[in-house]
Amino acid sequence: MQYLLLIYEPEAAYADADEAALTEIVGKHMALSEALRAEGVLRGGDGLEGVRAATTVVTGLGGEQFVHDGPFAETKEQLGGYYAIEVADLDAALAVARRVPVIAGGKVEVRPVMTY
Repeated sequence: MQYLLLIYEPEAAYADADEAALTEIVGKHMALSEALRAEGVLRGGDGLEGVRAATTVVTGLGGEQFVHDGPFAETKEQLGGYYAIEVADLDAALAVARRVPVIAGGKVEVRPVMTY
């Protein structure tokens, strides 16, 4: 089955982090990506630009669409990146999710991909 591992972290934590901490977490992500490639389960993944670069298209009840700067939802954590994986089942996906490096307070949402 295919899963997306969605990484949510408070962006402010990165703004306050020093260069060594940023280098460390990027290195951990690179190592995980390489390991998942070697295991044959990685299908894709990337980090995302910050929420200041986001634009949201909202469709109203009558079908009219509006464009808004920024993310649609206000939350403490922002979607910062993802891994797309293909593994046997949810337990295997959760095992990979536990390996994703996040800062304190970060979360990894595991969501099955609907395939048709």
